Amino acid sequence: MSIKEILSSDSNLSVTIKSTDLKEFADHIIKQTIKEVLASNMKSDEEYLTVNETAKMLCVNRSTLWSWNKKGYLCPVEIGGKRRYKISDIDSILKNKRTDEEHE
Repeated sequence: MSIKEILSSDSNLSVTIKSTDLKEFADHIIKQTIKEVLASNMKSDEEYLTVNETAKMLCVNRSTLWSWNKKGYLCPVEIGGKRRYKISDIDSILKNKRTDEEHE
């Protein structure tokens, strides 16, 4: 009987395992969860830019992006350990900037 069959059987059972096996199982679950989360993030229609691409698009430097993140104005997301900015968030800032300039 496989682990999947045991888990789907919905029966009560007691299991004795070695601590190393438990750690291996926990590591497997963590890796699977990370893969699923990354996959779901990448499946969305959202597109992302790097820090340098974002700075160039907004005509600001990297320290400004860092400051905006601290203030909650434009916050990056972490994808695979790297900071990325949602294009929709950048577009929103650019639209607000244009609107502000039109009202001046």
